[in-house]
Amino acid sequence: MIVKNRLLNFKNMYIYQDTDYFKMSLDSLLLANFVTINLRDKNILDIATGNAPIPMLLTYRTKAKIYGIEIQKEIYDLGVKSIIVNHMDKQIEIINDDAKNACILFGDDYFDIITCNPPYFSTSNVLFENDNLVKATARHEKFLNINDVFVISKRLLKTNGRLAIVHRTDRFIEIVDMAKKYGFSIKKVRFIYPKVGKNSDLVLIECTKNGKNGLKLLSPLFVYDEDGNYNSEIKMMFGDDTNDTK
Repeated sequence: MIVKNRLLNFKNMYIYQDTDYFKMSLDSLLLANFVTINLRDKNILDIATGNAPIPMLLTYRTKAKIYGIEIQKEIYDLGVKSIIVNHMDKQIEIINDDAKNACILFGDDYFDIITCNPPYFSTSNVLFENDNLVKATARHEKFLNINDVFVISKRLLKTNGRLAIVHRTDRFIEIVDMAKKYGFSIKKVRFIYPKVGKNSDLVLIECTKNGKNGLKLLSPLFVYDEDGNYNSEIKMMFGDDTNDTK
């Protein structure tokens, strides 16, 4: 069922979602707040954009042109509806295509920034066969894997352009190895924990194409406090009416 929800706590902002597939996750919010954005950045691409939460959240941080690319027509349509209802269509453009075709669409060295909240699980995961096709494509590396993300970004990013990824912590070393393979320097890393005393389940990584070495390991981010409420930093990310959201 398609529903129209508020975009977190941002005033007069909405996102269309389908309850049969999945809803916007905290992962997208974390990535949109993590990526480094400068005033000189002109073009941003979000790979596997889904229903476009990351492009919409980025409009609060930049005036740059933002593109999203999404292979699934059902999810793409939701993103388009969300952008139109929020009057963001002059800044955001969503494309219904395989991310591997982005190099043909834009050409080399076009983007200052690429973001990606990719599928987390390999297609060998046993859950793949039990999911419906839309969920399976969003969760599993059927059409897009980590190697693909780096191959695409290597071509599309300008020199010193930034690639920012959110992924499962248990795949951190794999991402580090892939970055080295394709000539990316990891510049910033932040581990995400559900709460104090729990293991990290997510990691945010930013790297630069042909960049100099120099890693900044940020302080850990704990999503929930000891009472099970979002901590103050997470609440600030939610937008205007932070007291309304747990």
